[in-house]
Parts: sequence; C-alpha cells; structure tokens
Amino acid sequence: MLKPSLKDARVRTRKEVLVKTNDYIIDNNLKELGKNKTYYVKTYGCQMNEHDSENIKAILEDMGFTESINMENADVILLNTCAIRENAHNKVFGMVGRVKTLKETVNPNIILGICGCMAQEEVVVDEILNKYRHVDLVFGTHNIHRLPKLLSEIINKHNKQIEVYSIEGDVIENIPVKRDSKYKAWVNIMFGCDKFCTYCIVPYTRGKQRSRMPEFIINEVKDLVRDGYKEVTLLGQNVNAYGKDLNINYNMENLLEDVAKTGIERVRFVTSHPWDFTDTMIEVIAKYPNIMPYIHLPLQSGSSKILKLMGRRYTKEEYLTLFNKLKKALPYSSITTDIIVGFPGETEEDFNETLEVVNECKFDSAFTFIFSPRVGTPASRMQDDVSLEEKNERLQRLNKLVNKYSKEANDRYLGKVVKVLIEGVSEKDDNHLMGYTDTMKLVNVKAPIEYIGKIIDVKITDVKTWSMDGELNE
Repeated sequence: MLKPSLKDARVRTRKEVLVKTNDYIIDNNLKELGKNKTYYVKTYGCQMNEHDSENIKAILEDMGFTESINMENADVILLNTCAIRENAHNKVFGMVGRVKTLKETVNPNIILGICGCMAQEEVVVDEILNKYRHVDLVFGTHNIHRLPKLLSEIINKHNKQIEVYSIEGDVIENIPVKRDSKYKAWVNIMFGCDKFCTYCIVPYTRGKQRSRMPEFIINEVKDLVRDGYKEVTLLGQNVNAYGKDLNINYNMENLLEDVAKTGIERVRFVTSHPWDFTDTMIEVIAKYPNIMPYIHLPLQSGSSKILKLMGRRYTKEEYLTLFNKLKKALPYSSITTDIIVGFPGETEEDFNETLEVVNECKFDSAFTFIFSPRVGTPASRMQDDVSLEEKNERLQRLNKLVNKYSKEANDRYLGKVVKVLIEGVSEKDDNHLMGYTDTMKLVNVKAPIEYIGKIIDVKITDVKTWSMDGELNE
C-alpha cells in the first residue's frame, strides 16, 4: 500500500525531470486480462482529467476490455476525480455509494477504482480506507501507466491496490489514447504547477511544473493532422509557463508558432495565468489565423487585496492592462474568465471591485464559484469570515451581471456568417447539429448529418445567453 502524503506533495527541488518513453509496458499475459469483460469510466473536472480518461480507456482496451455505455453492465468502474471544489468531492462519494449497491445487488465482482486528483489527497484516501471498504483500487495522477499491473493484482490475486505517488513527477510519454472525438483533440503540453495559489490544491495533486519536449508535442499534432483532425487544444495547468523548466530557450510563443505551422486548422490552449502572458505570445496569436481568438484568462477577484491573499502575483490594474492589450491586438477575440466569490477576508468593497472589473471587461462568459476550502492549502487555514448567506447573495449578483454581458456578446453575432466546426448532433434537438465558432460560441444549426466533422459557414439567426442558432449559408 502506498498512500499519498500532503507533506511530500509540497516538496519542490532542483531534481531533473526525466522523460520516460518506455514506462508503459503491457505484457502479453496482461493483454488477455480483460477478455469478455467491460469497463466504465466516469470523469469529473477539467480538460486535463478528460484527456487522462482518454488514456485510461486506451490502456483498458489494450488489456482486452470493452467499453460499456453504462456502469450497471461494467466489470470495472473507474471514477476519475477532481479535487478543486467540495461539490465534486460529494458527487464522487455519491457515485461510490451507487456502486456499492450494484455490488450488493447485481455483480459482487465489480472492481471499483478511484483515480485522478482526489486520489492524490491524503485525507480522501484515509476516508476511503475507513468508510468505503468496497473500493478495490486507488491510483493517482502520476501512475496511470501502471494501471495494467494494478488490475492484474486485483483480478489474479484479489488484492486491494492503493498506489499513489506524492512526488514532483516526471514526464511519461507513449501512453496510448482513445480519443472521444474524431475531429478535435486534447494535447498535453505540460503537467503540474508551481504557482501555489493559496486556495488551489493542484500543485499538490499534479506535482511540479514540467513541460513535455517540443518534438513530442509537434509530432503528436502532425499525427492528428494526418488522421484528419480539425482542432487541437493544448493543455496545461498554466500553459503560458510552458518551457520555463526546459533548458532549451523554447517557450509558449515558440510552441504556438510551431503548432500553427503544422497546418492544423484550429489551435486552442487552456488554461492561461495572467502572470505569464507575454506580449510576444499575443503577437503570435494575432499572426496566425489558425490560432483561435479565444482566451480563457482567470481573474479570480477584482480586488488587489484579495488577489494578494490568493497568491495570484498580479494586481487588478495589471490584469486590466493585459486584458486591454489582448483586445487591442485581437479585437474580434472572445475572453472568458474564472471568478471566486467569498474568499476569506472579502469585504463588500472588495466584491464591488470585482463587479467593476466585470463591467469594464464585459467577459464573454465566466465560471463563477463560491470559495471552497481545500485541506492542506494556506487558504483553508484562513479565517472564513464571509457568511454562506452573503456568499450566495454575492454569487447571484455576479452571475446576473455575467449573464448580461454573455448575452450582449452573443447579440453581436446576430445576422453574421461565422465558421463552425460541427461536432455532432445537438443535445436540444435531434434534428439539429451542434458545433463551435472560432471564438468558442456554441451554435445549433439544421444541417445534414454528413456535415459532422467539417468546418462550415453558418448564418446566425437567433441568439441566447449560452448558445446561438443558425442556418447553413450556402
């Protein structure tokens, strides 16, 4: 048993990050382990988790397992978890309870595993061991490639497996991937984070900042182009810091330019930290038409006092300067953000400063949250002096303002013709297809099914707060 350690997860040294290309090994005896068995993977959280699940699915299929569309018929159920907020924590343990019922009533041999960021938390693993004895497997973000060995121990020897590394981490290459889409793909460019914002658990669950070597990234994108993919999204906890840990004088603007030169039709990247967003990076985005004019730029708070308490390393004024630079260089761009309400010490004056920034920036949309203390972070030890009633009231006021500007941003598209990458059938209407503009606006359009996977011209005929409707512009 290898349990996570919060103390060890905090450590940062000058230890060299190793690039390991041969650590994913699946022996012949493991390739038949899943024969005539099925799996179900449930994913919570960010795009990084979604891409991790694509790796997990590919590994399971390397072992002979077949994916099940529902967990009731699955032999292996894996919950790939998020640790950012308490709400995600509660959802996971609710699902753990549902699987216990399945084990008791349908199939006692179901293997239940918990992985991802929650699995990296010491308090969570202790809770699993004390309260959820029916969990068979726990592994973290550093050892996805060891899944075949772990499952072999469970299936062949009936041994519960708890294996979580609280380490700075290396870069594991050549892990297989089963992509959820045939048209757009996630591409990891870096792992971990060294920013240590006071509220954030990610530096503890994902390890230190470590960038992939550019040749691995570029070759992956070139392979996607050959396979007919239209869009890639470059992923990292803080993509703007890409390359800072490499000793090759190569950074995010270099990578963006090289990815654009592969000929992929659309390039996106998430998530950006304002601290590392350079003028040169802005110039590269403006230079290449296949780098999409969509920027996710987390604000978190409009109060410089609260930003300092959060450890964000920029002031309100510095954020606004960067925002205005982006809008000047990319006037057509869509900028979205994250905002936390009710951080410890946030006064009504501080919150009003956040509203002032929203009024000035008029974000295309925002992910808004009530502060959720995470065990082990500095913010969890701060005096939480904002009542839940006040937090909820502030969140409602903020959302009302955000929604107003989201609708206004969409209104500007009415009657215009935009290019949309059609991804599939609309969730709201089986007779419509759905896709996204270059600025990441959701569009529903009535079009033949053969348009799925293509970038087409759509005339916007109706706009809502969160989506737009359109018709083919032929």
